[in-house]
Amino acid sequence: MAPGALAQVLRPLLDSIEEESRIIVGLGTPDDAVVYRLGDDTLLVVTTDFFAPVVDDAYTYGAIAAANAISDVYAMGGTPFLALNLAAFPSDMPPTIAGEILRGGMEKAREAGVVVAGGHTMDDKEPKYGLVVLGTVTPERLLVKGGARAGQRLVLTKPLGSGIITTAYRAGKGSEEALEEVTRWMLRLNRDGVTAIHATSARGATDITGFGLLGHAVEMALAAGTRLRFRADRVPVLEAARPYADQWLFPGGAADNETYYSQWVTVAPSVPDEVGMLLYDPQTNGGILAAIPPEEMDRFAARCRELDQPFWEVGEVVEGEPGVEVV
Repeated sequence: MAPGALAQVLRPLLDSIEEESRIIVGLGTPDDAVVYRLGDDTLLVVTTDFFAPVVDDAYTYGAIAAANAISDVYAMGGTPFLALNLAAFPSDMPPTIAGEILRGGMEKAREAGVVVAGGHTMDDKEPKYGLVVLGTVTPERLLVKGGARAGQRLVLTKPLGSGIITTAYRAGKGSEEALEEVTRWMLRLNRDGVTAIHATSARGATDITGFGLLGHAVEMALAAGTRLRFRADRVPVLEAARPYADQWLFPGGAADNETYYSQWVTVAPSVPDEVGMLLYDPQTNGGILAAIPPEEMDRFAARCRELDQPFWEVGEVVEGEPGVEVV
């Protein structure tokens, strides 16, 4: 759903929500999951996500969808442990294909230490698959979009480009090599990136998914009451995505993101249009964007090296009117 339309749907609901003291994070904030207090030292993290195929291979599609759903628990600083399948399949889909989708999801969940204990299926003309995921986190390890503070460094743990690459491929204009490269990133769990964040005192983070880097950055900035400044030349983009950007093969979601979020975004005239639009490109199981205290960057980098976790320093949190700027 386009972000502007989603905001219109949710706005009247927010006025009617009754306060519940055990809900730590709910509809009132734009975070990645609901957080519910089970006890003084234990918070329950609950999320769900599902979507139509982004690749042709059934097993790989299932694995990517599972990794994407599980990512929201990681983005809150949590440890996922239990999941339920959500699946919609055409009535004429061969059972072997449906089975491969579910097998891909279950095996990716197992890699994350998550037990898939059941789920729900229904008929639909287009396949859709994902998970409901539960996790836990302690209060002192909870990550939220509103946790960024001025002076902190912005880091990103995966390159951008999954939206435009998969769109170009479906349009018959992409290459197998480009799809294989982006698939490796879409399959990668965000677990290690969050483990490295936990080596610091950082409390501001999100994962980059359907609203693109700038959309999710705006949500962080508004929630924290700060300004996020990105250095366009430091933001990692898969090389295979650049020629597609030059041809303006962006998915419709990128334009939707720009239409809604650009009211809070300032892009320097020196930034090429195609580069600016790549920052709105919707991602599938994209990386973690986090705000790290500058004095703890060495510790974060060292933990990333230990885990073989790549990261890029892409900007900083600054004082100023809440929003995002790209220079």
